[in-house]
Amino acid sequence: MSYKVWNAAMPTTAAMSGVATANGLKVMLQLATPSTRQLQVISWGYSVSVTPPGVSTVELIGVDVASSGGTAHVNAGIQPTVPGSPNSLLQLGTALTGYTFSTPGTPTSTRSFDNQQLGAAAGNDDLVYSYQFMPDEERPVVDVSKFLQVRTTFTSTTPLFLCWVCFKELG
Repeated sequence: MSYKVWNAAMPTTAAMSGVATANGLKVMLQLATPSTRQLQVISWGYSVSVTPPGVSTVELIGVDVASSGGTAHVNAGIQPTVPGSPNSLLQLGTALTGYTFSTPGTPTSTRSFDNQQLGAAAGNDDLVYSYQFMPDEERPVVDVSKFLQVRTTFTSTTPLFLCWVCFKELG
């Protein structure tokens, strides 16, 4: 079963909007795997509203320690790609699966799955990014009771950032 999740609540009467970046490190999206299933990343991506004033980094990483102080996702925010499918088993909560975390964790073990640098030059054309891991053997797997994060390191709070991850639960 595959699912897609954003660093925002699912839109109802208004369009989904981006989140202000931080001057420094910010965890924009965190997925907490259950103790019974691994998570396999199928694809991910992001968009940035304006060119950042300095060189910035966007990372897709697996970590062993959660960030805290986020907005907790609800089941409706983790959309199955096939209608009528069961809810995801991701753990939900302000220090589990959610978005815009105010306090990054201090992981002792990280796994880098993708890393993008955004330049600060006018006319920057890398403000939208999408990547599908192919073939299947390249797809990163996050172990049980671990975390998948989309992290940003910006030099300003000016750009709005919207990201998503499409994943499959294994097990």
